[in-house]
Amino acid sequence: MASSSSSTTTQSIIGAVLVISLLFSIADSKTLKRDVKALNEIKASLGWRVVYAWVGDDPCGDGDLPPWSGVTCSVQGDYRVVTELEVYAVSIVGPFPTAVTNLLDLTRLDLHNNKLTGPIPPQIGRLRHLQILNLRWNKLQDAIPPEIGELKRLTHLHLSFNGFKGEIPKELAYLPELRYLYLHENRFVGRIPAELGTLPNLRHLDVGNNHLVGTIRELIRIEGTFPALRNLYLNNNFFTGGIPAQLANLTNLEILYLSYNKMSGTIPAGLAHIPRLTYLYLDHNQFTGRIPDTFYKHSLLKEMYIEGNGFRPGVNPIGLHNVLEVSDTDFLF
Repeated sequence: MASSSSSTTTQSIIGAVLVISLLFSIADSKTLKRDVKALNEIKASLGWRVVYAWVGDDPCGDGDLPPWSGVTCSVQGDYRVVTELEVYAVSIVGPFPTAVTNLLDLTRLDLHNNKLTGPIPPQIGRLRHLQILNLRWNKLQDAIPPEIGELKRLTHLHLSFNGFKGEIPKELAYLPELRYLYLHENRFVGRIPAELGTLPNLRHLDVGNNHLVGTIRELIRIEGTFPALRNLYLNNNFFTGGIPAQLANLTNLEILYLSYNKMSGTIPAGLAHIPRLTYLYLDHNQFTGRIPDTFYKHSLLKEMYIEGNGFRPGVNPIGLHNVLEVSDTDFLF
C-alpha cells in the first residue's frame, strides 16, 4: 500500500516538473525570424490602424510585452510560430498583404470587414496548414487564383461580399476537408463546377447574388454528388431549366434557396421526400403546375415561398415568408 502511494507521489512530481519545464521552454522560445519579418512587413503595409495595438518587435510577445493583438502563436520545437492572424473590422485600406503568405504555419487567417483591394495573390497556396480563410466584406477583385486548391486542410472559405470576377475555379474541388463555402455577393460568371459535388464534407454552398448560369441537372450530374450538403443557395442568378427529380438524392438537404432565377417546369413530388427539408424558396422564377400535396404534409417544412411564378390557382405557400438573411453569428467558427 505504501509502495503504491510512493509511486503515485513520484508520478505527480515528474508531471509537475514536466509542466514547469514546458512553461520555461515557452518563455525561453524565440519567435521564428521568418514570422517576425513577415508580421513587421504586414504591420508596415497595414499602417496606423494596427500600429497602436502592435507594440514591440516580436509579434508573439517579448519580455513584459504581450503578443500583438489578433496574433496567436504556438511553440514548435525551439521556436514560436504564428498560427492565427485575425485583423478585422478596422478599415484596413490597400492591397492584400502578400507577406501573409510567408506565415507558413497559419491555421486561421481572418481579415474580414476591411477595405482590402486587388486580387488574392497566387502565393496563398503556400499556406498548407490553413483551415479557415475569411476575407468577406472587402473590396477584393479579379479571379480566385487556382492555387487556392492547394490548401488541402481548408474547412471554411469565406469570400462573400467582394468584387471577385471570372468563373468559380474547379480547383476548389481539390479541398477534401472543405465544409463551408461562401461565395455570394460577387461577380462570378459561368457555371458552377460540377466537380464541387465530389467534396465529401461540404455542408454549405452559397453562390447567391452573382451572374451564374446553367441548370441544377448539370450541377448534380455526378453520381453520389454532395453527400453531406445541408444548405444550397443559388438565389439571384440566371439559372434555367427545371428541378430534376435526382435532387431528392441529396437526403441531408435542409435549405434550398432558388429565388430570383429563370427556372421553369413543375415541382417534382420526390423533393418532398427529402427528410430534413425545412426551407424551400421557389419565388420569382417561371415554375408552373401545382405543388404536390406531399409538401403540405412534410413534418419539418416550415417555409415554402412561391410568389412570382406561374402556378395554378389555389397553390398556397407554407409559413410566413421572411427574407432569408444570414446574420454575422452564422459566420462564427
